[in-house]
Amino acid sequence: MNNSCLGWGAASPRARLAGGFAPAAAAGLCLVALAAGCARPLPDSTVKPASPARTLAPPGPPRPARDWVRISADSRGFVAGRAEKPFVPWGFNYDRDYQMRLLEDYWEAEWDTVTQDFREMKALGANVVRLHLQFAKFMLGPDQPNPHALRQLARLLALAEDTGLYLDLTGLACYRKAEVPAWYDRLEEADRWRAQARFWEAIARTCRRSPAVFCYNLMNEPVVPGSPRKPGDWLLGELAGFHYVQAITLRPGDRARPEIARAWVEQLTAAIRQHDRRHLITLGFLPNSLETPVSGSGFPPAKVAGSLDFVCVHLYPGRGRLEADLETLRGFDVGKPVVIEEIFPLSCSPGELREFIEKSRPHAAGWIGFYWGQTPEELAREKTVAAALTGQWLELFQALAVGAR
Repeated sequence: MNNSCLGWGAASPRARLAGGFAPAAAAGLCLVALAAGCARPLPDSTVKPASPARTLAPPGPPRPARDWVRISADSRGFVAGRAEKPFVPWGFNYDRDYQMRLLEDYWEAEWDTVTQDFREMKALGANVVRLHLQFAKFMLGPDQPNPHALRQLARLLALAEDTGLYLDLTGLACYRKAEVPAWYDRLEEADRWRAQARFWEAIARTCRRSPAVFCYNLMNEPVVPGSPRKPGDWLLGELAGFHYVQAITLRPGDRARPEIARAWVEQLTAAIRQHDRRHLITLGFLPNSLETPVSGSGFPPAKVAGSLDFVCVHLYPGRGRLEADLETLRGFDVGKPVVIEEIFPLSCSPGELREFIEKSRPHAAGWIGFYWGQTPEELAREKTVAAALTGQWLELFQALAVGAR
């Protein structure tokens, strides 16, 4: 396997995304390539194999997640419960499993797998799990939520409460283009935003009473394109069958890109607040969202984060780029807590990632990496570079877990 498979070197998919965007680290796409192109062949069974050799010791009985999380008085971090104990988000993106299946692919037929994965993430030291909710699974029409999917989400809330984990609920995902409803792609901008608002209203109604919700994340890596796009062409940057980047308009016209972004954020935030005024709201920003002479995502946090409770940035440190990456992180400090919502040793060594995390502490209030359903012990039995890299990440995650809490 060559280095480009891991995002190292000039051939990295981080260098450029389709559609004219070149975010500095839209590396969720690279993580897909890491698994799709470098991981071992899939097992014959689609069920997660048993693991009698596990050595992960659970950290005592699960503590139900009953303490509501809110912003600290100094607006630099988070606190939980009436005692206002500091809360540091430290967890995992549970966006797919090691077989490249999205959660909704198996969360019914293999509920035991989901339960086991939650317990494993808790045992590794996580307190937050980020879930990526697919729009197509939760909306049957522009104004018609899917009650079956909402019931399954409620089941996940109960699991999180029982396991002592908090959920980062990221919505509106369209990761598999072939599964996006045709009616959704045909909607004009205003109607699409209304359908997105209906999605969030349904999620907020379902989740409003659960203390296990850490936050609602409006969308993963939205962009406002700098030029018109073809009708229905809402998704960007396909790699290994996944689209993590999504446009919120196809025709920006003469409108300022940040103005479009802010209007969209305000509309979706207002939809949530109709039903839930307690849980926190955020957004998953691309790292190139800072305003620079080079065109970025169109979502400068200083101009669009007014109605958000805190800011999330997806930042994958690069080899030899410690100071530059820390400077990028500092740019997202707009007077609200900053969480690095995606982080992984994709373009640097685990040692360099450790150094970045340690030096980012004055600027970041939390960190969320990745877990794909295999423990360090299971990964150690694999013979691939991808498994070794993921195993090293999980070992680092465990080592830093106590310091992050």
